[in-house]
Amino acid sequence: MAELVVKTDNIIKNIQKLDTFLKKRDIRWSLVSKVLSGDLEFLKKILTDDVVERLHSVGESRLSSLKNIKKINPDITTIYIKPPAKQLTRSIVQCADISVNTSAETIEILNKEAKKQKKIHKVIIFIELGELREGVLRENIVEFYEKVFNLSNIEIIGIGSNLGCMYGIEPTYDKLVQLSLFKQLLEETFNRKIDLISGGSSITLPLIKKNLVPASINHFRIGEAAFFGTSPLDDRRFNDLSSDTFSLHANIIEMEEKWNTPDGIIGEGNVGHTAETQSDGQTTMSYRAILDFGLLDVDVNDLQVKDKNVKFVGTTSDMTVYDLGQNLNSRLKQKYQVGNKMFFKPNYMAVARCMNSKFVDLNIK
Repeated sequence: MAELVVKTDNIIKNIQKLDTFLKKRDIRWSLVSKVLSGDLEFLKKILTDDVVERLHSVGESRLSSLKNIKKINPDITTIYIKPPAKQLTRSIVQCADISVNTSAETIEILNKEAKKQKKIHKVIIFIELGELREGVLRENIVEFYEKVFNLSNIEIIGIGSNLGCMYGIEPTYDKLVQLSLFKQLLEETFNRKIDLISGGSSITLPLIKKNLVPASINHFRIGEAAFFGTSPLDDRRFNDLSSDTFSLHANIIEMEEKWNTPDGIIGEGNVGHTAETQSDGQTTMSYRAILDFGLLDVDVNDLQVKDKNVKFVGTTSDMTVYDLGQNLNSRLKQKYQVGNKMFFKPNYMAVARCMNSKFVDLNIK
């Protein structure tokens, strides 16, 4: 099977560097570990005592992953980073110390469940700032807060917002100032202290260096920068973080010299995807390698092949084809053969999908 190789030492160093960078600016942060898909071995390697001591909390969007984090260390503060389904409130209170919420009705159910479990459940209210995903509408935030701030077993510890995930709305200075103003409005209206403004993520990190993040934004939720060393704002490496953290190794299961165009009537029954070709009408031959991963495992658009001289041809459910040209190295000898591996740099979504595939081995170093 294809293999996803993980360099945990580089990830841990990224976490340490991010912690130093953020703490200099009085920013607390949650490590968003959802790309790990709750893998126990991976979590144990990453969530060392030193790492956990640095973090405000560990964020997850899946209950099964939160349960595994608590198995590793029950004292880790966990945060459920999407609005909970009402049917899951019992498990949310059990596994998540904090949850992100946008429904007053759900918070009321969480309150009842927390009372049963004799716990105080902490909540961060997310506000809609233009991304049109989760968030209370801005004009409704005072009325919303009034419904939930005085519940017996709920503690509203902060407000926040999610930007950059669905439409890619950037977390500009003006957007972040709006969050700060909502904090002031709620504190003055209800004479209550709100501890956190969770307005930052990996996409916001470059704005800190440009002094475009208001000082009141004091909590970040970071996944991509910790695990990949990059910010989705510009898809570039942030500071001196390592981007050498994941690699996909695929096996060549067939290699033959074949024609560059298919032979026969092309119908609509195919389930795969092929590269767009620009044909000059001439039929040529080149070596093609079939690799042991497919659409069920990962989208090839989320992979960067490390050998720049090979080209993507097509992919199906469980196999992918690359064109090797004449398959010669600089010494004019055969470059690849059956049994060799090809190497890819996966992005965030590629790793997330490989972690969820039953057909990709995991090699955690």
